[in-house]
Formats: sequence, C-alpha cells, structure tokens
Amino acid sequence: MGRRGKPLKRPGSLRPEQLRFLIYCEGECTEDQYFKGLRSELRSLPVTICLGGTHGEPKSLVRAAIKHKERASASADDRFTAYDEVWCVVDVEAPKQHASLTEALALAEKADVRVALTNPCFELWILLHFRDVAGFHTSDDMQRALERAADCGYRVGRKHLDYREVAGPEGRNHLVAGERARGLRSRSADGYRANPWTDVDRLVDLLRQARARG
Repeated sequence: MGRRGKPLKRPGSLRPEQLRFLIYCEGECTEDQYFKGLRSELRSLPVTICLGGTHGEPKSLVRAAIKHKERASASADDRFTAYDEVWCVVDVEAPKQHASLTEALALAEKADVRVALTNPCFELWILLHFRDVAGFHTSDDMQRALERAADCGYRVGRKHLDYREVAGPEGRNHLVAGERARGLRSRSADGYRANPWTDVDRLVDLLRQARARG
C-alpha cells in the first residue's frame, strides 16, 4: 500500500518512515473516543480517524473507507500522501448479524482494506480491559454489562468513554484485554460468527508496534 518499509533520510541518520493509518469507525461515541485516546497516547504516530457510512451499516462504512483511501494522494487534508494501513472497525451485532456484513467483508478484501470485527459490538473489546467475558450476549446485553462492570464513564444512554480508565496505568489493561481476546478466538471454530468474539486487539497491537518502531 505505497510506502511500507521506505526509509526516511535525515542528515547523519537513516530511520524507517512511520506508517500512516486510516481508521473508519461506525460508532459516533465509543469507538471514536477510544481510538482518539489511543492516538493521543501514541503521540506522533500518524493516525486519521473518521466516522463514515450509514450508522450501523458495514457496507457503507467500507465504501467510505475505500473512497478515502483512493483520494488520499490527491487530498490536501491527507497531506497528498497515501495511507499504508486502512481499517474499518465493525460490529457484527446480535441477536441478528448485519445483513450486509458478508458483502462488506468481501468488498474490503478486494480493496485491501482490513476489518477489525467484534461480535456482538465494540463494547466487548472495552469490557475485556476489565474482566473476562463468556456466553452469548446481545448488543444491548453487552452495553449494560460494560456499564455495570467498569468505572470508565460509559453509560448505555450516554456512550462517553474515559480512555485513561480503559487503558489503565501505563496501558497495562490493553495487554490483559489482548490476552482475553486471543483466548476467545482460540476457543472458537466459527471465527467472527462466534459470540463473544473480537480481533480489535490486532489493530491495537499493530498501532503500538508501529509507534515503537518510529
């Protein structure tokens, strides 16, 4: 996707250029606040976070990300520079999966856009920072569980998120959440169709690794 591994020459040194990330979220509050908090923590890593598509409709979100990816090199807002990694953060939803999810995933794969999925919803990823999760949950169930389990500012009727409380001291909660997410995946033979399930940790780990190399 353009510039991966390209060295950035500086007087007297040679260091790899930082990867540029474009992340499209469907959630106007929780996902947006989480990734903006993470971006602030990672400081100089170039991460653009956008809301796009019709809320709750994954195919329109993927289409919006693809259009942004295609126009980036001609856009002043994107510094006339292509993105190395383009991601969409998508909820599977429960009890009924999004009708357009399968089409959205196929469209993303064709356009080299990666997708971070959570079944049933993004609140699962946040909840894993505080405790293990087992058993089937609807999206409403998961939101109520997060409200009860953690003092991170989240309320079902007011989806605010205190990123510092989620991340924990020195970001240690991220490590625990990643371990729990990998545990969920290891116990499932059905991929994202399993509930609960998430691979948001893969995107978060990629961002952290890119910052560490910069």
